[in-house]
Amino acid sequence: MKRIIITGGAGFLGSHLCERLLKEGNHIICIDNFFTGSYENIKHLENNKNFEIIRHDITEPIHIECDEIYNFACPASPIHYQRNPVHTFKASVLGILNMLNLARECNARLLQASTSEVYGDPLEHPQKETYWGHVNPDGIRSCYDEGKRGAETLMMDYHRQYNTDIKIIRIFNTYGPRMNENDGRVVSNFIIQALKNIPITVYGDGSQTRSFCYCDDLIDGAIKMMVSENFIGPVNLGNPIEMPVIDFAKIIIEKTNSKSEIIFKKLPKDDPVKRQPDINLAKEKLNWQPKYKLEDGLKKTIEYFENYLKNKLL
Repeated sequence: MKRIIITGGAGFLGSHLCERLLKEGNHIICIDNFFTGSYENIKHLENNKNFEIIRHDITEPIHIECDEIYNFACPASPIHYQRNPVHTFKASVLGILNMLNLARECNARLLQASTSEVYGDPLEHPQKETYWGHVNPDGIRSCYDEGKRGAETLMMDYHRQYNTDIKIIRIFNTYGPRMNENDGRVVSNFIIQALKNIPITVYGDGSQTRSFCYCDDLIDGAIKMMVSENFIGPVNLGNPIEMPVIDFAKIIIEKTNSKSEIIFKKLPKDDPVKRQPDINLAKEKLNWQPKYKLEDGLKKTIEYFENYLKNKLL
């Protein structure tokens, strides 16, 4: 049984990771400041004797014995990370510093949940791990983009300077149950608007592309990366099937039998026009690629939000 810390463990992806690693027989320590995480995401786990919840902000140091650390702590959607951009940057940079120091103290392996946003609005398509990115250092998204880039820098420098045992994954658009209703992401926005039969908001003309990876596939990739040997990354984890946002909106309307119409609004500043991972490295090093078809993942996600909205009305 490993003692595993999951920071951001009450969040969308963190809660799925807690659940999976508990089922595999580990002792899980969920650390979250509940800025965007939700107790509802993990309350079904709290009676498990191998599950602990600690309310803590990783911008402050913490000392706990552990074997592995998954660092998923940081607001990940523009609405949330722009709400307090200074804290977002601190969560990435001070947070990873504290986790790196903890990993050194415990001789633990540390996995950093980085992001496709390190590529910015990419000039290379699809994006390979060797691409350095096209990022605005002074924009409204910079607190997140540059924070995550800085966190990767610290990970690599600790590895080179102290031989810290590290892993870096770059997460592309991921969806599934427990997404935050108000996080402003394409999937949750469109599904909730469709279920409410209100206009579906598409930014720009809808020709910008996204690729959607179901959460279970992403968690599989993260765990495979953690247990891999002689490979530190970074490695892209995401679904390489690319789709225009306008086409995705039409699929959601069809899947929900919605009466919603599609309306268009101005594209937000620095919003990436293209987003598609090259996952050849993940295939080669981790024997990983997404298994879920979009229709299967959407079915589960739509069912989750249907129940969520019903319970909200009760």
